[in-house]
Amino acid sequence: MGWKATMGVKVGGGGDKLRCPSVAAVARSRMRPWVLRATTTVLLWTCVMQLTAVGERWGPRVLKGWPSCRTAAPEAASAAALAATRLPMPVPVVEKAPMPPKRIYRNNGYLMVSCNGGLNQMRAAICDMVVIARYLNVTLIVPELDKTSFWNDPSEFQDIFDVEHFITSLRDEVRILRELPPRVKRRVELGMFHSMPPISWSHISYYRNKILPLIRKHKVLHLNRTDARLANNGLPLKVQQLRCRVNFASLKFTSEIEELGKRVIRLLRQNGPFLVLHLRYEMDMLAFSGCTEGCTREEADELTRMRYAYPWWKEKVINSYAKRKDGLCPLTPEEVALVLRALDINRSMQIYIAAGEIYGGKRRMTALTSAYPNVVRKETLLEPSDLMFFQNHSSQMAALDYLVSLESDIFVPTYDGNMAKVVEGHRRFMGFKKTILLDRKLIVELVDQYNSGSMGWDEFSSLIKSVHANRMGAASRRTVIPDKPKEEDYFYANPQECLRDPNG
Repeated sequence: MGWKATMGVKVGGGGDKLRCPSVAAVARSRMRPWVLRATTTVLLWTCVMQLTAVGERWGPRVLKGWPSCRTAAPEAASAAALAATRLPMPVPVVEKAPMPPKRIYRNNGYLMVSCNGGLNQMRAAICDMVVIARYLNVTLIVPELDKTSFWNDPSEFQDIFDVEHFITSLRDEVRILRELPPRVKRRVELGMFHSMPPISWSHISYYRNKILPLIRKHKVLHLNRTDARLANNGLPLKVQQLRCRVNFASLKFTSEIEELGKRVIRLLRQNGPFLVLHLRYEMDMLAFSGCTEGCTREEADELTRMRYAYPWWKEKVINSYAKRKDGLCPLTPEEVALVLRALDINRSMQIYIAAGEIYGGKRRMTALTSAYPNVVRKETLLEPSDLMFFQNHSSQMAALDYLVSLESDIFVPTYDGNMAKVVEGHRRFMGFKKTILLDRKLIVELVDQYNSGSMGWDEFSSLIKSVHANRMGAASRRTVIPDKPKEEDYFYANPQECLRDPNG
């Protein structure tokens, strides 16, 4: 074939006729690829716009749930079949707990708080401070934890609690910030704020009438003491319910503490039911209370010196004998062993000690471990490496004990301190889980009679059982003593306004 054929020349019959393609034909052939590309671009752009339109609603879910290149063959075949039938591909949805809408209010100022005491004293205080901030329409700064008390724990709020959850879970009630805005922070650095301790056991009206004007005047108010600053009783129902919401829903521990707590609970559950004994027989408690029952002369002197060394412990001269007879001392390990036996707690029961180092060590624990050989602690259940980052952080250790205490089959506090009360109330909220509330005054009297030989075991055991038959953490009403809030039932031990009637 010559060059003419190549150029489209055809020779035939009556002469030569030159057939050149028309201009329109050439244009059409050149347009086909361009039209295809343009159509594809438009379709792709339309898809992008559709995805963008729903991005705010589905974006995070699509990113989390979109199948990867490692999708299994059956899933790939299913996707191909769906594509062939032109059906939209289903997107796996990972649900997140929805955040409550923000409450919009005119901000009256900023509230800074410095908590005092141990973990559970601070926990209750944080609940109260959230309520106060809410009802004063102020912005709460994430509370500062106590670092100067006996325990010298340097932990920050975010080392113990899930701070992001704390902030977002309460956004429909109060605005909470991690720190002051820069402009306001500069004012505080220049000393342009007011600091004070509020009056203990106050009604919410005290904060509205006395504290709110100070916040409006100074813009920033610092409350430097927070323990028991809100009354137990006589408050509006919504106030009490918000205290519960903060305590039971918003104050979650960090994921590290939660996971380690779950590990301890799993290890205990592997061996059956377990009882948590909040054995408050540590050196600081004995020094503070002045209780020296069973201690040597040297130990009693050591505890006295310690009490005088801490100026914020106001009571210095204490009659240990009289205080114990009045039921105001923590029970000793020896007394606890007798009580558990009298209550027919099975000898094989695991006893988890939720406490720090027991004063007197193994010598004082002999009676308890002889009666109950399965006595364990977090230190015996876990490896040292598991607790490495918790060492010298007593509040984080207490948080671990708190989680285990909540999940125990039986909880037995030997003293009515803050942890005992707050755990008691939390277990009521969880369905009135069994919590044995020991009558220490009567126990001391019965123990002394039994030890002196004036009472036999059967009588002792029978009396212990009968006294505690109605002290198992069941539903009850708080005792109210007007003008004596320290002597009445603590709100956080029995938050009755937030509990479902088990008989209802």
